[in-house]
Amino acid sequence: MRLFIAAYLPAAAERDFARLVGTLAVARPMPEGRSLRLAPAEQWHMTLAFLGEVDDARQDDAVEVMDAVPVDRPVVRIAGGGTFGRGKFTTLVAKVDGDVAPLGDTVRRLLKRRRLPFDRRPLQPHVTIARPGDRLPAVDVAADLEVLRGYRGPEWAVDDIRLMKSELGPRPTYEVLATARTGQ
Repeated sequence: MRLFIAAYLPAAAERDFARLVGTLAVARPMPEGRSLRLAPAEQWHMTLAFLGEVDDARQDDAVEVMDAVPVDRPVVRIAGGGTFGRGKFTTLVAKVDGDVAPLGDTVRRLLKRRRLPFDRRPLQPHVTIARPGDRLPAVDVAADLEVLRGYRGPEWAVDDIRLMKSELGPRPTYEVLATARTGQ
């Protein structure tokens, strides 16, 4: 199964961010049959570690990693924006400010100790908004980035982290497999 460990936005931050996202070009309706692959609000999250394909038998090991995270709850906020990829691979993201590095580092260190796979690229805290690819003109992507760069959402404490299973496809789905409180 395809797994990742993430922190989700609390309701107040999600509502505030949703108001902003609703003003972006990526949120505009598209002609029938076209999609900018806007992520639904209930899927907005900040990935701390992407594990990728993990044997079902190792799920308990991943849960134990989450339960062992002793760090304080970082205080974060959505602030700014950026893109990953370009052309047909363009992904529009909101950046996350705050001291999330200790939490991400701890999760990754514990995954390594348990010999669980994870993407070792440096943590770049963000929330994926949409995957418009080249279906949205570059001028609209640039305009959305300008709006995002001026955004400073409400702060929140990362109270829990979640082990998520993801199913790829035209409309990816996520399932919560386990939740662990932070700062215990």
